[in-house]
Amino acid sequence: MIKNGMRPVHPGEILLEEFMKPSDPPINANTLAKALEVPANRITAIIKGQRGITGDTAVRLATFFNTTAEFWMNLQKTYDLRLAERALSGKVRKHIEQSREALTSA
Repeated sequence: MIKNGMRPVHPGEILLEEFMKPSDPPINANTLAKALEVPANRITAIIKGQRGITGDTAVRLATFFNTTAEFWMNLQKTYDLRLAERALSGKVRKHIEQSREALTSA
């Protein structure tokens, strides 16, 4: 489990802060959506952290920003894993660890 205390960063935040805003001129959601040939609400939901990045969107973003689809999918995977780690309470984690110990010591 990652225990650095930092909140999970949604890939949409990275899209907005590291790719859209720094462009000259900055790219807005509607412009990016048109270029990617996707609905504008898809990009808006991603940058608001309300929607994840799918394989389809990853390929489109990679093509537009000259990155790789794996880059975008890894951002999404890392975010999802961090959320899952945070959601798994200490009590549940301890129970699972005790169950593992019981099974492996038998």
